[in-house]
Amino acid sequence: MEIVNEQRCFGGTQGAYRHESAEVGTSMQFSVFQPDGANNAPVLWYLSGLTCTEENFTVKAGAQRYAADHGVILVAPDTSPRGAGIEGEDIDYDFGSGAGFYVDATEPIWSRHYRMYSYVTNELPALFFSNFSGDQEKQGITGHSMGGHGALTIGLKNPDQYKSISAFSPICAPMQCPWGQKAFSGYLGDVKETWKQYDAVELIALGNRSGKILIDQGGADDFLESQLKPDVFKKACEAVGQSVDLRIHPGYNHSYYFIASFIGDHIKFHAESLKV
Repeated sequence: MEIVNEQRCFGGTQGAYRHESAEVGTSMQFSVFQPDGANNAPVLWYLSGLTCTEENFTVKAGAQRYAADHGVILVAPDTSPRGAGIEGEDIDYDFGSGAGFYVDATEPIWSRHYRMYSYVTNELPALFFSNFSGDQEKQGITGHSMGGHGALTIGLKNPDQYKSISAFSPICAPMQCPWGQKAFSGYLGDVKETWKQYDAVELIALGNRSGKILIDQGGADDFLESQLKPDVFKKACEAVGQSVDLRIHPGYNHSYYFIASFIGDHIKFHAESLKV
């Protein structure tokens, strides 16, 4: 693991790190904020959205102040492999580079490199816990948009690993929206039954469960009805008794201004969930 940079931040260390990933077959970068004295502390994983790298959250969300207050370590991976050399990977903003959708691709052209599900759930945690002092028994997961989709699906599928789940403006029902349909058909092929393992609504119907899930959604989000569909997820949860707190905030859009406004609530939510 290579240190890209480290600097002091709110009484802790904010760093960026690079390593060669066996899972995706490229160099990958991730960020870590570790408050001073937060040894064996709870770890909150943050998954970013379309077009983003780990730097968007690190620079724009203002999360470090709250993580320092609650003694929580923040870890943010990139959203996809970079420079895999696949024809067409850099053409569209919503597929390929910057758009890994936190799945393990099965279509031949993508299956060697686009394995973000396994990277996020297996390889990166192993690397992190080998180099940083966090509590493996106290992990939570959150994210924004495509990363919110990743947080919901990864958290629901791995409740023993992630004890708390939240999301900002998540793509809740990717099988029912253009972003998800494009990504799933490209990465996973045309057999829609295989898509269900990466759709939060379908996972709830299949019996996957968690503790209370917190979702914040901007009421003025341009993608609310066409791409995100939090009401569909809420109805699926209510039908089976899965606890979900869906908060709609009038006037807020899809930007990091929205995330920065409520990231403190999410870190407090995870800190309280993980420290009990």
